[in-house]
Amino acid sequence: MAGSNLGTILKISTWGESHGKAVGVVIDGCPAGLSLCEEDIQVFLDRRKPGTSPYSTPRSESDTVQILSGVFEGATTGTPISLLVQNEDYKSEDYDEISSCYRPGHADYTYEAKYGIRDPRGGGRSSGRETVGRVAAGAVASKLLAEMGVSILTYAKSIGPVSVSDDEIDPDEITKNPLGMPSASAAKKAMEYLDACREKQDSCGGVVECVVTGLPAGIGEPVFDKLDADLAKAILSIGAVKGFEIGDGFTAAKSTGSKNNDAFLPDGEGRLIKETNHAGGTLGGISDGSPVLFRAAIKPTPSIGITQQTVDKNGQPTDIEITGRHDPVIVPRAIVVVEAMTALTLADLLLLNTSSRMDYLKKVYE
Repeated sequence: MAGSNLGTILKISTWGESHGKAVGVVIDGCPAGLSLCEEDIQVFLDRRKPGTSPYSTPRSESDTVQILSGVFEGATTGTPISLLVQNEDYKSEDYDEISSCYRPGHADYTYEAKYGIRDPRGGGRSSGRETVGRVAAGAVASKLLAEMGVSILTYAKSIGPVSVSDDEIDPDEITKNPLGMPSASAAKKAMEYLDACREKQDSCGGVVECVVTGLPAGIGEPVFDKLDADLAKAILSIGAVKGFEIGDGFTAAKSTGSKNNDAFLPDGEGRLIKETNHAGGTLGGISDGSPVLFRAAIKPTPSIGITQQTVDKNGQPTDIEITGRHDPVIVPRAIVVVEAMTALTLADLLLLNTSSRMDYLKKVYE
């Protein structure tokens, strides 16, 4: 299968299916000497694993990671890092009744149209379980970024109609509620809305917001590999994401140049800062030193208990009622996936940037 790889210097290749024996990732291009152990990765995987709240699937997976290669005596060796997570609690029989038809909102039809065959068990490769490999690799990339002073804050900006305003964002609140919202009051309202959706056997979507701080100016490759373009590709490659905007995003289309332009100011230490950040931390596809700010729109979970209309493999109309174990909302578990894909993109671009100037190159070999 083409399309399972990401990156230029820091490269990853994810593998595995929802109901296969295991899922995982191979990471190549990670510099030697990065402190790394399984606990560093497990922290990230625990944030996305199922069964942790009433608002996630009850599928019970420990998602325990094993480092198979690329690490010796607590540090990376510069060789490929192979990470494996066993699948432990899959129930393939839940999908027997729907294997002969196409689920609305899923990739059943398009996978079969492309490959002539599909794995109906939990969605196979198109399942959200594929993101285990992404998150595991993102944990490694995040460790690399931390060494460079770059940090990422990601949270649920909205769930359904409930949104957190910019002035009520409290980073300390994110881990205190099961939805990952940076506001206790918004989380309470969102949970009430989700309870109503669950009662109707329905689902909802939301928006994940990400803020990157500490990224220096000058990161990103102009033209085709712009910082914002690479972030957009990485984030939109997440199965549930249907929209991406950076900075003011679509709101900028309603603005004027005099309002949308970010004025430059001296910071008193010989560097430039911006008075505002409508651009979201990028200019010309290159980081400008201010926080990188973007949002990802997450669609409602397509697996719902309500009767839906579809067709079978013979093209005959039929109704479908999806059983099994599914998230009523994807947003809370998608937060760490967005964070992981951001970390992978930024780490790769930072490594690429070492070859952009002769003075950078000389410093490496002095």
